[in-house]
Amino acid sequence: MEKSNRHDKFLQLRDEFACFTYEGYDYSYSGHGLDIRFYFNLADRYNFSPTIFIPHKEFFIPEEQIMNLLPSLVFHLGLIELISYWKAACPPQVIIKPHALSPDQVAWWKKCWFNGLGEFFFLNSISTDIEHFLEVKVASDDHLEPIHYSLLPDVIVPVGGGKDSVVTLEILRKRFGVTSMILNPRGASVHSIFIAGFAHSGMIGIHRTIDPLLLQLNEEGFLNGHTPFSALLAFLSILSAVISGKKYIALSNESSANETTIPGLTVNHQYSKTFEFEEDFRNYVKSWICPEIDYFSFLRPLNEIQIAGLFTRYSKYFQVFKSCNVGSKTDSWCGKCAKCLFTYIMMAAFLKPEQLAEIFRRDILDDINLKPLFDQLIGIAPEKPFECVGTISEVNAALQETITKYANQSLPALLEYYNTLPFTPTTPTTPPNPITSSETSSFQSLLQAWDPQNCLPHQFEELLKGVLYG
Repeated sequence: MEKSNRHDKFLQLRDEFACFTYEGYDYSYSGHGLDIRFYFNLADRYNFSPTIFIPHKEFFIPEEQIMNLLPSLVFHLGLIELISYWKAACPPQVIIKPHALSPDQVAWWKKCWFNGLGEFFFLNSISTDIEHFLEVKVASDDHLEPIHYSLLPDVIVPVGGGKDSVVTLEILRKRFGVTSMILNPRGASVHSIFIAGFAHSGMIGIHRTIDPLLLQLNEEGFLNGHTPFSALLAFLSILSAVISGKKYIALSNESSANETTIPGLTVNHQYSKTFEFEEDFRNYVKSWICPEIDYFSFLRPLNEIQIAGLFTRYSKYFQVFKSCNVGSKTDSWCGKCAKCLFTYIMMAAFLKPEQLAEIFRRDILDDINLKPLFDQLIGIAPEKPFECVGTISEVNAALQETITKYANQSLPALLEYYNTLPFTPTTPTTPPNPITSSETSSFQSLLQAWDPQNCLPHQFEELLKGVLYG
């Protein structure tokens, strides 16, 4: 999505649509599965009813054992779903009807929504702040108390089909009982769990639908943009943990996600993958949903270079993993987007060119047309791509390591261009116009790094350190 000035449209829509209402939800839990439907209303003019369906699995907990938890789980899913529909017109008031929220909960949700919409506000040139972007009116006295629930010490691992979740699966499955969770299963995600040795019968598959009316409004010129998708995954993972009776939820978000996309601003495409959100979410779950659930990112202590290095140990996934959003529907690498270029750069630091060609079907570093994206990744452009990519330091360190592999060979076009810049592979310095304040880290120092800002339980920390340094 290109940046545009839609602030006037934002103001016009807020005048026209004064409120957005979370009317309610329905769910049924049976031998068929868990069916959920939400009901949202835009100023009594448009009604939305998105759905979530989780097919039944033999290991699911019977309804009578979790019936007291389901209303809270479904209600909270609606709170994260509603922001995708609210943003079409950005009404100044949101009315919550199904259940009550305390002032602390309201503050939590406003922070989650506002920061998660940072990219949306930035790319639409919308000027607002966390106090004024919306007011929450709670129209219910029905408070949902947190519920204590006995859980098995097993692990839910959300799998997206990229390298990160593969690394988490491979490491954890050797010591823990692991259940994979996939939202809207596709080729790369399903093939990854099969290669890891998991059967379809042991997978929690979640099918989410978007109300077609929202897509229609987008076509008609209503506001559109990025929402905190990973926050939705977080609440879905809590639901998955409860219906399967698992205590741990191990995400695959790395320390690199903490770097903002826009220098000097808090705008971060990956906000709901950051450590800040992880801590906030853990506190919310323990305070208001189910204290026994332990949600954390298993790869949080690591950076993208370390994860790429670990992933290259598992060559059996090379032909199935995919990280390209553009090619997600065709289960392919488009070879033209920031995510493809970034993933290629990370892998190039560890693999030979011929191995990369087998994975990506082309030499992405030899495509000079990708120079604008390349400049964003290395820190020359004023902002990073609005994609889930690593830090400026990691990209530069990986490129410098890759160049050393070519010795007397000619360099691909983008590496040749890189060598013309005012910093060289042999003398790492701060890139021109960097969007980070620290100087470029060396490849070896990044390989040995460990970020202490993490929430790993002790046994998970020991396991990861053993694999990384052992």
